[in-house]
Amino acid sequence: MKIAVLVSGGVDSAVVVDKLFKEGHDLHLFYIRIGMDNDQGDCSAEEDIEMCTLIARKYNLPLKVVSLHEEYWDNVMAYTLRTVKDGLTPHPDMMCNKMIKFGFFEERWGKEFDKTATGHYASVKEIDGKYYLATAVDPVKDQTDFLAQISYKQLSHLIFPLGNIPKSEVRRLASEAGLPNAVRKDSQGICFLGKINYNDFLERQLGTKAGPVIEIETGKKIGEHRGYWFYTIGQRKGLGLGGGPWYVVKKNVRDNVVYVSNGYDTRAQYGRTIPVEEMHWITGNPFETKKEREEASHETGATGEEEKISIAFKTRHSPEFYQGYIFRNSDGGYVVESSTDIQGIAPGQFAIIYTPDRSLCLGSGMISLPAIKKRRRTKKRDGGSDSMLPNHN
Repeated sequence: MKIAVLVSGGVDSAVVVDKLFKEGHDLHLFYIRIGMDNDQGDCSAEEDIEMCTLIARKYNLPLKVVSLHEEYWDNVMAYTLRTVKDGLTPHPDMMCNKMIKFGFFEERWGKEFDKTATGHYASVKEIDGKYYLATAVDPVKDQTDFLAQISYKQLSHLIFPLGNIPKSEVRRLASEAGLPNAVRKDSQGICFLGKINYNDFLERQLGTKAGPVIEIETGKKIGEHRGYWFYTIGQRKGLGLGGGPWYVVKKNVRDNVVYVSNGYDTRAQYGRTIPVEEMHWITGNPFETKKEREEASHETGATGEEEKISIAFKTRHSPEFYQGYIFRNSDGGYVVESSTDIQGIAPGQFAIIYTPDRSLCLGSGMISLPAIKKRRRTKKRDGGSDSMLPNHN
């Protein structure tokens, strides 16, 4: 096959090159520049490009450096800042995959190839003629939660060669192949920031605005913060409060108030009901599939509270799954009910939906608040957009 391989300079994508090259594919390497320039950040890509160049030379493969900096700023960065200003917690890595790596890149370069390959820890499985996003064999490195907003069209053009290889094995393969980045550390943090601290970036873009920190149980002011946009629900570190631990449990965006609760096991930081909006199903809506099966077998479909589907799910990047179910409510939205308590349910983040056996990632939806839903419905009724997510496919 003629394959476009997205390389980053890291060991994962380098092993993908080695693996596909040994399988005899026609490989073309691409490095996507999305780092910020000048006073907007400090993300030097030169070291990464140098490493990619060494990999390309080792296998005598073409390497093309392409820039999607403006597209990243206009879409992923705009989404991130807009979400933070609304008091929500963004997921820029998820939007980068959906819009940049498998959006703009595919439209401009990837479509010329049979497949696009990356070093993500995930898999693509074909079941009954349809493609599904499947979890990786390494539960700690699994990245399906970062891919849970991609479209079916995007998924059908992707391959993830590391899906069935543990990270420890990837390191071993890199050493055996003599790859120049075999012992290079994995990148951490948000790619576009480089060496810039995330809070420093937010301060540069949004400034500061002092406000009270309130203990939610007593209503007592116990400190001050620099702006609600620096804090997320469930946050514990960086609050600067004595007598902890303290957890952020609520934010009042209008009045710039951050509410906290004290104690390792405070009930205020837990919940089991997760409202979800803008639900995105990758391969198909399981509720519609269930309805089709019932009609085909002449069964009577359940309605109301009984119309629910058992699932596994995540609310953050972690090897830990939760069990529960998802159902549709009367206004067309979705609700995830967990069988156990969830710590730090952060509106703006995503509920990632999996099959109960955790083998397939079905899609994701943004965790919402009733107030957010009401505001969006008003905007839609007035002719505005009711969506926080970018519309790029």
